[in-house]
Amino acid sequence: MFSTLSKILIDGISMGTIFLFGCVGEILTEKAGNLNLGIPGIMCIGALGGSYGVMLYTNGVTDMSTISGFWLVLTAIFFSMLFSAAAGLIYAFLTVSLKANQNVTGLALTTFGVGFMKFFAKRIDMSHFVEASKYFKNLFPFSSKLGWFGEIFLSHGVLVYLAIAVAILSSLLLNRTRTGLYLRAVGENPATADAVGINISKYKYGFIVLGSAIAGLGGLYYVMDKTAGTTLAEAPIDSFGWLAVALVIATMWKPTVAIFGSILFGALSMLAIDLKALSFSDLKIFEMFPYIITVLVLILTSIFGKKDIQPPASLGQSYFREDR
Repeated sequence: MFSTLSKILIDGISMGTIFLFGCVGEILTEKAGNLNLGIPGIMCIGALGGSYGVMLYTNGVTDMSTISGFWLVLTAIFFSMLFSAAAGLIYAFLTVSLKANQNVTGLALTTFGVGFMKFFAKRIDMSHFVEASKYFKNLFPFSSKLGWFGEIFLSHGVLVYLAIAVAILSSLLLNRTRTGLYLRAVGENPATADAVGINISKYKYGFIVLGSAIAGLGGLYYVMDKTAGTTLAEAPIDSFGWLAVALVIATMWKPTVAIFGSILFGALSMLAIDLKALSFSDLKIFEMFPYIITVLVLILTSIFGKKDIQPPASLGQSYFREDR
C-alpha cells in the first residue's frame, strides 16, 4: 500500500512540475491584470527554445561525457526563457500598447506557438538529446541510499527543484516586497496605481515577459526530463498548458499553494496509468478530476467571496489612461 502511495506521489511531483511552471508564470501575469490564454503556446515555444539550446551546445560533440552538465542545463534554460519571453513580449505589445482583446490575443498566441514548435522541431537535431537528458535528471545521485525519503523527495531532476524555488520566490515577491505591492495594485486598480505614480506599462510588460519566461520552462522540462529527450514535435505540451491555466484558479492565485496543487494535478493525471487494474473506459474519468476541482474552487470562492482568494479586479481589462 505504501509503495503504491509512494509511486503516486513521485509521479505527481514529476508530472506536476510541468503544471507548476505554467501556473506560476500565469499567476505573475494575471497579478498584473492580464489574462494570458497564450500560456500553452508559450510553453511549446519554451520547449523549442530549450531544445535549440541543447542542440547548439552539443553540436559537433562526439563524446557526451566530456561536456559540462552544468553549462548544458544552463544553456537550455537560457534559450527556453529567451524564446518564451519573446513570445510574452509579443503578447504584451498587442494587449498593453495596442489594447488588443486579451482573450483573442492569447488564443491566437497558443495556436501560433503550437504550430511554431511543430514546424521548427523538424529542424532540431535530437541525436544527443537522450544522453543530454541525463544531466537534467536525478540531481542528487545519493537519493537511492536514503530509502523512501530519498525516493520521494530527492530523486528528481534540477528543473523540479527550480520550479519549487521559483514558486516560493514568487510568493515572497508578491507578498513581502514593495514591487509585489505595486504589482497587485496594478492588477486591482490600475487607475489608482497610475494616480500615485506607478508606471502601469512598465509593470505589465515586466511581469508578462517574466511570467512567460517561467512558463516556457515547463515545456523544456517535459522534453528534457519527463520524456528524457525522446520527443519534441509530437509532444502534447499545449494540453498541459491548459491544465496549468486551470491550476491558477484552483490554487486561488497563490504560488505556494500551486506547489501542492500541481502535485495533486500531476498525481491525478498519472493515476490512470498507475491504476492499471481498472478498464480503459474507467481510467478516463481521472482525466476529468483536475477540471472538476477547478469548478468546485470557483464555486467555493464565489460563495465565500474573500478578497484574498479572488482574481485581480481588473483581470482581462485593458487600461485606458484617458478614462481615469
